[in-house]
Amino acid sequence: MSVLPEPMANQPADTGVEARPARTVRLWHRLVRHRSFQVGSIGVLILAAVAIIGPLLVGDPDQTNYKNKLAAPSAMHWLGTDSNGRDLLSRAVHGAGVSFEAALIVFALTTVIGIGLGVPAGLMGGPFDIFVSRICDVMLGLPSLVLALAVVGALGPGFGNLVLAMSLTGWAGLAKLSRSLALSSRHRPDVLAARMAGIGRARIAVGHVLPGVFAHGLIAATLGLGETILGLAGLSFLGLGVQPPTAEWGSMLNEGRIDLNVAPWLLIGPGIGLVITVTAITLISDALRDCADVSELA
Repeated sequence: MSVLPEPMANQPADTGVEARPARTVRLWHRLVRHRSFQVGSIGVLILAAVAIIGPLLVGDPDQTNYKNKLAAPSAMHWLGTDSNGRDLLSRAVHGAGVSFEAALIVFALTTVIGIGLGVPAGLMGGPFDIFVSRICDVMLGLPSLVLALAVVGALGPGFGNLVLAMSLTGWAGLAKLSRSLALSSRHRPDVLAARMAGIGRARIAVGHVLPGVFAHGLIAATLGLGETILGLAGLSFLGLGVQPPTAEWGSMLNEGRIDLNVAPWLLIGPGIGLVITVTAITLISDALRDCADVSELA
């Protein structure tokens, strides 16, 4: 009568969960060696430092000086002043914080809503799955910016309504992805083994399905973060987002276009801020897309 060797007897079943930390480490090692990730991370860190520390180093962004309005860049005002005599460097720095705060809130809400609806729909199936899928199909059939315009138009302008509109109209794609991943995971060996072992559906979802879906979801949400920042700035530019006198890059561009012919420096601060932010996030997104192995994240 043969007896299993002791290492084999004590070896845990391969559920795909135990190896996930090692997979995450391998992904991180690939990322830190990727040139796009390095450059993009430096850009994001610099912008984050500007948004967090910058407001402590510059003056009041709402302080007016009508005797010094539309002043060109100088040693006193590095980016010049606007039509109200407000320092543009101070407003651009404070605007970075507002723009980053709005983008991060939208990022978090869309991730939670998308995964929170997509995973149960894929695992449960039935009427709930059909309901979520139909809503996603309708929302994805229309441009997200048009939907956001409609929501903001109904709720009114403002920071809170802007964030709410972008969040309510940006989760459908992530929900479809999460549903597809959850649906395909129902027949994975580790999920089937957990079911045969009598583990409940909720524990299976949290322990076996959600980690892989969450990894994919973060990558997908990061890929759309640059578009989110541009959408937030675009709605503010149209006067439907953050309202003056609050400093925000989109609203600053809207204010600056009026006097663009006589003071072109009005667009330097918010314009460069948006370009650097979107470029840095795009570089990080490209690195994630290049380095992420779908089989490892499953």
